[in-house]
Amino acid sequence: MATEILMPALSPTMEEGTLAKWLVKEGDVVKSGQILAEIETDKATMEFEAVDEGVIGKLLVAEGTGGVKVNAPIAVLLDEGEKMGDAPAKAAPVAAPAAAVAVAAPVVAAAAPAVAPVPAGARVFASPLARRIAAEKGLDLTKVQGSGPHGRIVKADVEGAKPVAATAAPAAAAPTASAPAASMPTGMAAETVMKMYADRPYDEIALDGMRRTIAARLTEAKQTIPHFYLRRDVRLDSLMAFREQLNKQLEVRGVKLSVNDFIIKASALALQAVPNANAVWAGDRILRIKPSDVAVAVAIEGGLFTPVLKDAHAKSLSSLSAEMKDLAARAKTKKLAPHEYQGGSFAISNLGMMGIDNFDAVINPPHGSILAVGAGVKKPVVLKDGSIGVATVMSMTLSVDHRVIDGALGAQFLQAIVDNLENPMAMLA
Repeated sequence: MATEILMPALSPTMEEGTLAKWLVKEGDVVKSGQILAEIETDKATMEFEAVDEGVIGKLLVAEGTGGVKVNAPIAVLLDEGEKMGDAPAKAAPVAAPAAAVAVAAPVVAAAAPAVAPVPAGARVFASPLARRIAAEKGLDLTKVQGSGPHGRIVKADVEGAKPVAATAAPAAAAPTASAPAASMPTGMAAETVMKMYADRPYDEIALDGMRRTIAARLTEAKQTIPHFYLRRDVRLDSLMAFREQLNKQLEVRGVKLSVNDFIIKASALALQAVPNANAVWAGDRILRIKPSDVAVAVAIEGGLFTPVLKDAHAKSLSSLSAEMKDLAARAKTKKLAPHEYQGGSFAISNLGMMGIDNFDAVINPPHGSILAVGAGVKKPVVLKDGSIGVATVMSMTLSVDHRVIDGALGAQFLQAIVDNLENPMAMLA
């Protein structure tokens, strides 16, 4: 009996993916556990194994096809001796690109039954000329279906449209309180931007799954998370001297600790010292996490990963260093498993190695906070005896979700991180 091979969900949040590469061809005999294909999610390229034995009757989705929905058929597996003519050959549905919204025919009358009205409070996309004509004719643009690019209402749509009956006006009116939120800009349309640069050379870069996910999540984060920011300078001289001493001792083991390794450890211990800051936002409640699972941003080509070092408070500096190097290396080749970059309650983003003095990072939901780390810079400082000296100073900014962590709690958490970094030997106690 023919069996459809379906697009797998390779992570709990995966809704669609790209079939990057087939590792079998039609007519191949496959066994359970054999790798059939490589599939790209929004974060990683993962191998997809066969569950059943049989013969590949037909590949329904070509290599490189993006936007293939989870549970959509991508191939047909036949029993030995079975003919393909007896099996279904339905291609997998592919998610429509954002720039390929269906365009409807011009609407003759705004009250026509075939027209789907715009939901109350939704944004209406219309050209300025169409809006002016609609205002002159008394048209409700929410009752007009656009025929322009991406459903945009254009002149032709409103010229033949008729005003909505007066009795329908109250139903069409949206509450005034919701109007400002409904009209918030979501970005200029692609066609509008492209027209602006029509006389300038440019390369058009299609959004892949990772870039779409980053854009969606961080836009959501800035729009929904009430960020506030706490800033501190850290004197690194004690840490730098201690690090140099440790690295000399660890050289025989091939271990070299970075400043970032100390920041990870300091943050993990601070989460244990200030447990109320070790929390995430869960919609209608707060989850207080018990272990210190620290996410660290890793830049890769075209985006970034935030692999999570679980139970970081309980691991040695050398163990954290080795684990971080492994996660970062596999992140750059998109070989991380979903459980390696999902979760955590807190993240670190370090741009100090790029010479950035300080910056504000965007919280990665559902995390309660993220630490932005700048470069260590030689600066004049006032010493304990009141004299002026020179110290290596690093700037840190803690971005905090005010729904989860209040100001005083955030300050206490950041102080704990600073204390650990300025007294590094205590982290080994």
